[in-house]
Amino acid sequence: MSEDAATAVALVIDDEVQMRRLLRVSLEANGYRVFEADNGQLGLSEAAQRRPDVVILDLGLPDMDGVNVLKRLREWSGVPVIVLSVRDREADKIAALDNGADDYLTKPFGTGELLARLRVAQRHVQPTADVAVFKSGRLEVDLTSRTVKVASKAVKLTATEYAMLQLFIRHAGKVLTHRQILKEVWGPNYAEQTHYLRVYMAHLREKIEAEPSQPELLLTESGVGYRLAVE
Repeated sequence: MSEDAATAVALVIDDEVQMRRLLRVSLEANGYRVFEADNGQLGLSEAAQRRPDVVILDLGLPDMDGVNVLKRLREWSGVPVIVLSVRDREADKIAALDNGADDYLTKPFGTGELLARLRVAQRHVQPTADVAVFKSGRLEVDLTSRTVKVASKAVKLTATEYAMLQLFIRHAGKVLTHRQILKEVWGPNYAEQTHYLRVYMAHLREKIEAEPSQPELLLTESGVGYRLAVE
């Protein structure tokens, strides 16, 4: 990420033409290079392609709620996100912040305040290696479109299987304990339900391993958990 706003890239995800125009004028006047998206899906695609230094996100998008955009984006990116919304209820702010927003500003807003919050968000971001497409051996996962391929052939996963795989990708190369996986995928009330994990691991291996009985991707760490191999 650029430390200098003169070279920073901003992505505006908002369905209002007038708002995008206002933000473009304000941001470009302060040295940002600006890209736009008028819906959530396009916004995710632009984020993957443009690798912005900061994202300005509206919650009321035509194809999906902005909180869902946040959830999807946070599966693979740590880019700072400022929510800019007419919603001013505390519950909306909490939902956005809990799901990965760095800040929340309600409309109407002052341009000076927005720019100040953008600077703060960019200063606080931790350097991360954003990966939109994960590859390891025969496995290829596009985290923006949620498509999975094995040996170049599309594989269909259930929602739970994909959630497991996405968790392994987020921690690729690291051992995840049984409890960690169960809590992340099924919730804290399932932390001891290891039979769930065994069943779904078997299903997932059947779909992505060449030889499920001799896995090369989803490796077992005896008595501890599992690890996604990185090649």
